[in-house]
Amino acid sequence: MRPSVLAIFGPTASGKSAVAEAVVDRIGGEVVSADSAQVYRGLPILTNQPLVATRLVGIWELDHDASVAEYQRLAHAAVDEILARGSTPVVVGGTGLYLRAALSDLELPPAPIGGTRERLERLYERLGPERAHALLTERDPGAAERVHPNDRRRVVRALELEEAGASLRPADNRLWTSDMRHPTLLVGLDIPRDVLVERIEERAEAMFAAGVREEVLRALERPLSPTAGNVLGLRPIADLPPAEALHALVVRTRRLAAYQRKWMRRVTGLVSVAGDRPPGEIADDILDMAGRREPLPAHGGAPRR
Repeated sequence: MRPSVLAIFGPTASGKSAVAEAVVDRIGGEVVSADSAQVYRGLPILTNQPLVATRLVGIWELDHDASVAEYQRLAHAAVDEILARGSTPVVVGGTGLYLRAALSDLELPPAPIGGTRERLERLYERLGPERAHALLTERDPGAAERVHPNDRRRVVRALELEEAGASLRPADNRLWTSDMRHPTLLVGLDIPRDVLVERIEERAEAMFAAGVREEVLRALERPLSPTAGNVLGLRPIADLPPAEALHALVVRTRRLAAYQRKWMRRVTGLVSVAGDRPPGEIADDILDMAGRREPLPAHGGAPRR
């Protein structure tokens, strides 16, 4: 059976957005973003937002405290609307949890109780990353295995969930089985490490040339929610001299990419394709696997040229 949804995952700077756009150019359909940073308006350079129209990009102001539950509702609505028109949703992203939420009916943990998050954020600041993570290991070792000590937001969230009787650790892995909302082909872009590092460095330099520092300083003139404040690179770019900020952005992006590559290897049912090729060539491979190289029917929208 042909998949009705195509999903593309890849580490940051892997070129997954270009591949998704190449797929849509060939068969029609629409791209749906599964990126926790691109949901925000005001940081298009820093979050590397696509230039072509993409669902769920720039949907919230920077003072909006994003949640996976809210994103999931919007993603499901977008995917279902595209399918209802006889077209193909191409879900693309590097945020694993957002991709899971877009494709599956996740049973999401409870919302925070008033004041709990602020108290635990103060605890994290007082203890520091290593001791706060050690505390999480004592309380919920399964969640601690999935969170880096320096990931302040997720350590705090994991502690918050533990106090609520839940866990950041997923109860099962059912998303990546047949229990997706729609038949889905999930593809991961496998990029050699040296190629990915080079792309990360080139993209970071291009961001600074395009004015990312000025963009960040403008954004910080307004209130930022905790989730927006955790956008990768925001604080170093604002606080450090340009050369140091560029280096810090590259280092942090490389760490994120390493985490994403590790995450991708654990996903059951994900089909890896070589990502160090032109986007059109990768798109053709994906469509061969999906068995749909031809355009969709007219009511689904003509392919873009």
